[in-house]
This record gives sequence, C-alpha cells and structure tokens, in this order.
Amino acid sequence: MAEADPKVGAITDEDINRARKQIGVPKFAYNKPYNEFASTDSMRHFAFGCGDDNPLYNSREYGKTTRWGDQIAFPLFLHSTGTNLTPKPDGELKKLFKGLFRGVGKYYTGVDWTFWRPLFPDEKVFVERVTSNVEVREGSSFSGGRTVTETYRDLYVDGDGAPVGRREEHYLSAERSGTKKSGKYADIKRQTYSAEDIAEIDKVYAAECLRGAEPRWWEDVEIGDEVTPVAKGPLTMVDIIAYHMGMGLSSSGIGPLGLNYKQRMKMPAFFVPDRYGVPDVVQRVHWDHDRAQELGLPSSYDYGQMRTSWLIHLVTKWMGDDSWLWKFSCQSRAFNFMGDTTICSGTVTDKRIEGIHRVVDLELASINQRGENTAPGTATVILPSRDEGPVVLPSPEADMLQRGSQIKVAKD
Repeated sequence: MAEADPKVGAITDEDINRARKQIGVPKFAYNKPYNEFASTDSMRHFAFGCGDDNPLYNSREYGKTTRWGDQIAFPLFLHSTGTNLTPKPDGELKKLFKGLFRGVGKYYTGVDWTFWRPLFPDEKVFVERVTSNVEVREGSSFSGGRTVTETYRDLYVDGDGAPVGRREEHYLSAERSGTKKSGKYADIKRQTYSAEDIAEIDKVYAAECLRGAEPRWWEDVEIGDEVTPVAKGPLTMVDIIAYHMGMGLSSSGIGPLGLNYKQRMKMPAFFVPDRYGVPDVVQRVHWDHDRAQELGLPSSYDYGQMRTSWLIHLVTKWMGDDSWLWKFSCQSRAFNFMGDTTICSGTVTDKRIEGIHRVVDLELASINQRGENTAPGTATVILPSRDEGPVVLPSPEADMLQRGSQIKVAKD
C-alpha cells in the first residue's frame, strides 16, 4: 500500500512562500463566470437566492418608475459575474499558481465591498483578481493547528474600463487534523423547535418592512436608530439550493454527471470519496452531514456569502430605493449549521456629511439561537437629502487604479 503524502492536509512553508509570491499577480480564471451578462432573469434569480423580493431587483417594470430608470442588480450580484481577461499562465508563472494547501480545509471568513454604481440589465463587466495579503498563525483558536488567511482583491469594471465595484475577500486555510482535535464544536447539537419557537420566528418575518419607494431622508435619521430586523432560517437544504440557483454552483467549475467527471480529471485533489466510495467534491461539506462530522463538525453548514447577502438584504430593505449602499464589510466568525436561525439587525452609529454625500454608518449583527453573533458587519449608506437633493453616486478613490489593477477590456 502506498504511503500517504505527508504534505497533503498540512500547511507547508513551501506553500506559504508561494502564496506570498502571488501577491499582486493577476490570476487566470479557468472557468467562465456564472452570469456573463446581467440579464433581467439572472438578476431576478440572484435576488431570489438571497431571499429578497424587493421589486427593484426583480422587476424591470418597477425599476422604470424609480430614480434608476430600470431594474438594477442586488449589490452582491457582482459576486456571480465578471469576465476575467488575464492570460493563462505558463512556465514559471504556471508553477507559481499550481494548487496550494492540498487537502486543507478552506473557509470564507469575511469580505469588504465598495460599490460605485448599479449594474443594469444586459451589462457585461470584467474583473481582475489578485492576492493582496497573506497572514499565518500558529496554534489558531479556530483549529488548534496552523492557519493561513489569504485576501483576494477583485476589481470589477464595465466595458469602458470604469470601476463598478471592488471586493476584498478573506479565506482561512486550516489543517483539518487540528479542526478535529480542537473539539470546538463537540457540544453543539442540531437545533430542534417547538411550534411556539417557530411562531416567534414567524413574528420577525411578519414584522419586516420594505422601505421601497418611500425615501429615507438623511435629515430624519438619528444616531441610535435601529434597523427593523430580518429573519433568516431555520436553515434548510432548500436555502442552500436556492443560494446555488442565484450565485452558481462554484467558481471551481464543478457540475453534474459527465461535467463533473471532466472536472475531476483536471482537479483530482478537489474530490474525496464518500463512505460509499463515490468521489465527491470537498465542497459537499455544505450539504453532506456525514462529511461535516468527519471533519469534527456537528452538521453541514451555510456559505459565508449567504450571510453577506443576508446583511445586505437587511440594509437595502431599510434604506429604500433612492439610497445607495456605498461600503459594506462583514466577518464570518462561526458556522451556521443546518437548523440554525439567524436574526439580522442593525443600528445607526454615525451620521455625517462626507464631501457632497450625506451618509450614515450602520453596525450590523447576525445573532443565532445560541446568542452568537456569527457575522458582525458594518455598512456606509448615502441617503437622499431634503435640503441638498438626491443621492450622487460615489466616485472611485483617486488612487484605486494605482493599487496593482490594470484591466484591459476587449470590446465585443
């Protein structure tokens, strides 16, 4: 019997050094974006996957009655789109980007977004991705073992090269053996609910309020104001399926049947046999209870981007159609396991004039039934002003294009 490769499942110095050498180097995308164009249907499906029925994101007819003049995309839609024009690497560059941290668990830990303008139907955007930071920790509280946090910067531009949005997304790679040994989730069991419990959650759903066409004037907002909470859960498999309907299955190119076979031939390390001997994607930890337990977790769990969408949903319901979500950040601090319920809430923490903008800052929380804030966040929103008029969209920072991003757009 062949001996197991000791490098598989371990975070090595060699991989860390290679990850650091990738900083600032544009990454080639082997797979097309899930949504190459922002069609009215793909925009609607994305909002559906986030549990958002705001007509601004779902109806072109409604959109035409708003200040935007058309349906616009839910802010996080950028996550599902963006054509990457970076050339395929060869030679030394190919070696640099060869798979890192094989057999190591990789977890989304948070994101920082900046949005400069809305995305309209039939638009195509382009994206460039680079690693912007690599941090290493020994004896992490997350796993008890070695961890590496990589930050990926995505710059999205339109067909004229004008910036649309920017994302700084953070991923933690953790040695799976450390996750098992830490026993961090040993005492967590799947939540059960009484009829009375469900009735209490339903009260939150029933009390949700969509601001919609009614402007939320900057002059009317005060520090300390609370955002009407939004309920998410109890988490079910339908929620996971709906997420994939909107955002796609994976940037790794996995798919059904023969398409999965082809991808397995290209990426064998991404597939691990289940207890029946069937090779299946490591991503199945989000829907495979047995696989999650093998890794020391009580059950399968949500995606970090789901919670990002939940908090954005909270903010956009509160701010109304005439406002603009300018900046958004959130962290994923704990898993949301199957059956967990999250109540998203927010508070106004600042109100100020920033240049020509009337803005407010929000502190956001995602509290589960165990009282844990699994995804704290912040948002900066530009509001319309009774005195100064409608929202003026923000301009990208003057130095943004000097941060290593030089996208060349090919005209169709």
